[in-house]
Amino acid sequence: MLAFGYLLLVVIVALEVPLAVNLRNRSLAEQRAQETTLAVATAAQAKSLLSKADRDALQRQVRAQAVANRSRVIVVDSHGELIADSSGPDLLGEDYATVDRPEILGALRDGQVSFRIGFSDTLKQQIQAVAAPVTAVDRTTGEPVTVGAVRVTQTTDQISESVRRSVVGLVAIGVGVLAAGLLVAFVLAGSVSRPLRRLAGTAAELGDGRLDARAGDVRGPREVEEVAGSFDEMAARLEATVRAQREFTANASHQLRTPLTGLKLRLETAIEEAPADAADLRRQLEAADREADRLAAIVERLLVLARRVEDGEALTVVDLSAAAQVACERFRGKAGGREMEVRSPGFGPAALALADRGDIDQMLDALLDNALAYAPGRVVIETARSDGQAVMAVEDEGPGIPDDEVERVSERFFRGRNAPEGGSGLGLAIVRDLAERAGGEMVVVGGRERGARIEVRLPGARGTPDEARRTAPEASA
Repeated sequence: MLAFGYLLLVVIVALEVPLAVNLRNRSLAEQRAQETTLAVATAAQAKSLLSKADRDALQRQVRAQAVANRSRVIVVDSHGELIADSSGPDLLGEDYATVDRPEILGALRDGQVSFRIGFSDTLKQQIQAVAAPVTAVDRTTGEPVTVGAVRVTQTTDQISESVRRSVVGLVAIGVGVLAAGLLVAFVLAGSVSRPLRRLAGTAAELGDGRLDARAGDVRGPREVEEVAGSFDEMAARLEATVRAQREFTANASHQLRTPLTGLKLRLETAIEEAPADAADLRRQLEAADREADRLAAIVERLLVLARRVEDGEALTVVDLSAAAQVACERFRGKAGGREMEVRSPGFGPAALALADRGDIDQMLDALLDNALAYAPGRVVIETARSDGQAVMAVEDEGPGIPDDEVERVSERFFRGRNAPEGGSGLGLAIVRDLAERAGGEMVVVGGRERGARIEVRLPGARGTPDEARRTAPEASA
């Protein structure tokens, strides 16, 4: 609407400014034509009254002409001396053939009608002056000669006032046209923006998890109606897809976990009941048991990735240091006596992140599991706050990650050439997805001589550790 109003304003100004200028020029031209007619007529009458004996008659004549035409009329002789003035006899005898009166000089020198527009020092006003020569026939040569000049002057105040009134009228018309144009633009813009705002609101509801949100019967331009219809079709397909995924997740959770649990129990029973002298059979059963554990871990991680696509848990303030301590205790048994250390800053603000506590636990589990699988030495969990972000890093003393694999380790199912057997290639992919879901990122620190360092950078929170601790029991449960 503003763009339309700006364009309309430019058009109005482009039309009205030249019109106002042309109106003033035309009014001045009409006044000059009237003055020229009066000057020429007065000059024709004055040529017989230039003698000193006829000066009184000449004064009465120019006075009558001035009153009749609301102007000032003066007559000068061939030398430029003022011999008649409709404004009175006070200035008679003065030299008017001066450079500041070029119209009189032009009439006396060239014998032609001359004019000028300028400021009159005598009248203290802006004037338009026209001077016409007074000619007579030379008795000796018989040629016409200039014996004087008549100048008619009028102020331009009336013209300026008339033009001013016209400009005010034009401005009023322009304002009316602009207001009408803006009203039309408002109606047109509303017919487009209202359905678009409704469509944007529906998209926001859909993004918040209301999969049944629809734009409905949107009325507007044909293109907007088509977009709304396509949006509703897309939303319906999205709802069907998510519903199918939810059903798959629920069914997979039940259909896969139940037989895996039964298989695990049977393998454990078979291992316990295997004869003491059947070493090969026991090794095969233990290998099958480990494969069952690996299959269960793969299924669990796939279900985690599937659930995260549709979950919409509210983010809370999480103390990363406290979460790291809990994870450390949780993994000490699995670490097999290896040293595990949690480092956190001893000064400054605590490493508080705006995230989901369950997501933090999932990321720590995946990172620690990855470090214990790849690295034989000590594992360090470091938490800190940097540049408004809460940073959580897991560092090991293993062989590290080759430079050509740094960009790919977070891809799903990617297995590096130094990866031990039994992994699924989903751990770092889960960490990356959960970090990005919270508005953060996972960074694999390269260029290290030995060991790997993987950092999770999350949005920092402005809460307090007490708030984080209050959320921890509920999240852990």
